[in-house]
Amino acid sequence: MPQTAPPTDAQISEDFTRYYMQRATEEFAEDLNAIRTADDFQDSALPILVHALQQGTSIFSIEDKRRIVTGGQAK
Repeated sequence: MPQTAPPTDAQISEDFTRYYMQRATEEFAEDLNAIRTADDFQDSALPILVHALQQGTSIFSIEDKRRIVTGGQAK
């Protein structure tokens, strides 16, 4: 059975961002819904909110991201 190449840093970062956003939106679902349904919330603010949430991924090193994405199996 041929071995597959390990994922690139870009693939790891993309997978981690997807995982992080899923977890963040689950954890903060009530707060995000309150923001979204506020009288002064504009649809044009949604990309800013998403970008702000994604900025949380920047505190993780690529090694941490790789470990999380691969379930600790990366070496």
